[in-house]
Amino acid sequence: MVGFIIRWFANILSLLAVVKFIPGINVDSSRALVLAALVLGLVNAVLRPFVLLLTLPLNILSLGLLTFFVNGFLFYAVSKVVTGFYVSDFLSAFWGAMAFSLVSFLLNLLINPQGKINVRYQTNSNSCRTRRGDVIDVQARHEKEPKRHLEGKK
Repeated sequence: MVGFIIRWFANILSLLAVVKFIPGINVDSSRALVLAALVLGLVNAVLRPFVLLLTLPLNILSLGLLTFFVNGFLFYAVSKVVTGFYVSDFLSAFWGAMAFSLVSFLLNLLINPQGKINVRYQTNSNSCRTRRGDVIDVQARHEKEPKRHLEGKK
């Protein structure tokens, strides 16, 4: 449940970035933003796989380019369902879906399935170390194998 809420918050941030930077996409209130992020997440998780399965032959013929238009269509459809979330035309929906997908993907890279944030950083000695401050969950491994020589063979 915590993972769902954190991913929903990532979708809210993604949609907020889209509203700020893509012309033709607007929200009336923060309630509409939160609801649109929820509906977009649900549509992308539930409805999008079925639509892509139905359009699979055309998607194969277009070498996957149809997926971008399906994403734009679903983004536009969410604007028709959620009151207070407006997309002016399909071109705005297309670019909004692209930007939403990119920002959401980058934010979700930091979140594991349990809803914890993974942070790793590399030091100069090529060892992976962790920092325990604001980090919820950090996994680090430092493995060095000693060089072994074959014994007994001459």
